[in-house]
Amino acid sequence: MLLWLTDYLTIFDGGFSVFRYLTLRTMISVMTAFFVSVMIGPYVIAKLGSLQLSQTVRDDGPESHLSKTGTPTMGGVLILMVILITTLLWADLGSRYIWVVLFTTTAFGLIGLADDLLKIWRKNSAGLVPRWKCFWQSVVAMIATIYLFASAQTPAETNLIVPFFKDVTIPLGLGFVVLGYLIIVGMSNAVNLTDGLDGLAVLPVVLVSAALGLIAYVAGNVEFSDYLQIPYIAGAGELSIFCGALIGAGLGFLWFNTYPAQVFMGDVGSLALGAALGVVAIIVRHEIVLLIMGGLFVLETASVIVQVASFRLTGKRVFRMAPIHHHFELKGWPEPRVIVRFWIITLILVTIGLSTLKLR
Repeated sequence: MLLWLTDYLTIFDGGFSVFRYLTLRTMISVMTAFFVSVMIGPYVIAKLGSLQLSQTVRDDGPESHLSKTGTPTMGGVLILMVILITTLLWADLGSRYIWVVLFTTTAFGLIGLADDLLKIWRKNSAGLVPRWKCFWQSVVAMIATIYLFASAQTPAETNLIVPFFKDVTIPLGLGFVVLGYLIIVGMSNAVNLTDGLDGLAVLPVVLVSAALGLIAYVAGNVEFSDYLQIPYIAGAGELSIFCGALIGAGLGFLWFNTYPAQVFMGDVGSLALGAALGVVAIIVRHEIVLLIMGGLFVLETASVIVQVASFRLTGKRVFRMAPIHHHFELKGWPEPRVIVRFWIITLILVTIGLSTLKLR
């Protein structure tokens, strides 16, 4: 929106052409999202509290979590609002990729919103019926991936890139839709499972988003993509604006969500953020790298799968409680220790993921 305005103003003063630079608009989007989040955050939290939209804590969870009962939830609404506003302000709205990520993020946010509202209304942790939740997630993910497949202009936009091997790309054909669906839905639910401690999920999302924004920038630049020997995806660089908005909104939310949290993200935030990471990774063709950088989310999901499978097959539990962050809590780790150590793990994994850009 503001990009169109600055383009018009360039007619009168050539200095406004500086806003055409992706790097500048990305930095501005980070700052815009952060400061807007911090400024309106207290009002949003107060409003959530006055509407009695508070957290329902599981009875079978760690005892230390019982004190969190009554903390406002659905703070993901703040994140979504800020991401949408910032992206619409600073991104090129003529980019089809921008509209795909905004559609996917918003739609998953609405699914999470319905889930949160049902939990609050029923006063327990059961929200949407799982089959309906999965159905609507599947519908949104399929719409996004089918559109990306149908609108692809080059084979590079649908081929699978294998990290560490510069000449290995796998033509997926319609498999692109299947893989895209699994990445979007899987990452959405993985972030949702990780969001169990104060600030645990949001900073890893920010770190992964920052890395994806960098990948989007180089993938959308002919010279950089050629130098790093990754496929050039025309227009993908504009996603760095969206990732910048996510970074700023995430850090702004962490301002209030850090231990002890003043507000919780809720499914409206976690489902949307996970889907956002998934769809950006699909567009820039780095799904495998996303799984590396988002290894924490993968680990949290795997711990739940292992726990459920073990209990059903043997009647025994592998972990004291799943997802795995609760396991460490029940082992006696203070909540802040679990959170910070998981942040450190994510930082290491993101570093490893980014190294794949050069190690080919």
